[in-house]
Amino acid sequence: MSTVAPTSAGPTGAAAPGPGAIVDAHGPGPAERLRWAVGDALLMTWRNLMTIRRVPQLLVFSLIQPFIFVLLFRYVFGGAIQVQGVDNYVDYLMPGVFAQTVVFGALNTAVGLAEDRSKGLLERLRSLPMARSAVLAGRTLADSTRNVGVVIMMVAVGFAVGFRIHAGVPALLGGLAVLVVFGFAMSWLFALVGLAVTGGETAQAAGFPVLAPLVFASSSFVEPRTMPHWLRLWAEHQPVSVTVDAVRACVLGGPTAGKVLASLAWSAGIIVVLAPLAIRRYRTTV
Repeated sequence: MSTVAPTSAGPTGAAAPGPGAIVDAHGPGPAERLRWAVGDALLMTWRNLMTIRRVPQLLVFSLIQPFIFVLLFRYVFGGAIQVQGVDNYVDYLMPGVFAQTVVFGALNTAVGLAEDRSKGLLERLRSLPMARSAVLAGRTLADSTRNVGVVIMMVAVGFAVGFRIHAGVPALLGGLAVLVVFGFAMSWLFALVGLAVTGGETAQAAGFPVLAPLVFASSSFVEPRTMPHWLRLWAEHQPVSVTVDAVRACVLGGPTAGKVLASLAWSAGIIVVLAPLAIRRYRTTV
């Protein structure tokens, strides 16, 4: 059954079809709702990226921490760390630093959401005629886009301190793509953290206990074989280590496909499980 629809606002706030347009009396179909949701998410992504443009210090401070880790492990601890099968420790180190960079970058999702919540912005956004998933999707996409820029800069830093690729530029780009996907997945984890607290400082404090065992108890900086057996079991199979090993294979060469697929499987699993939970949390608590 169809009817004539008057001019009104659609789910994104855009003008709906005017007089004379024929629409479904039961509302928009799944394809149309998906198009609206994607449009809303892209709009929110742009809004969050403009925040970085207005406050460039956010990007600068995102670089400082991984840069310090590079200098620390390259020149302070690097001489004492031996890695089997790798002549230059910095080649082993940098894939771990890249992964650490995207995970720490994903923490910005928690901080941004918590600050928006404390200012009442999330409540105002929720009152707008937009898809409920758009606010979180826009935040995670924006933080993933920022991660791309930060990782590219860290690659340049790596080359400056002696990092070299052994499997070619295409393999390096493939490894960086795996990192970006993983960072996007981790943003959904920290979205849950950000929605559970109020204020950026609280979000940082709440996020660190989640972040620390993932980054530091992993293969990012040292080989898991040097760890106690109980910790080694965790370090070898948790998602950060799986992703670091995939990127390291892309950089150093060797069997790659299985490790890349394992990382992508972890990323897909995290998104499938945590994205709906974060969206439901947003709907019920904001």
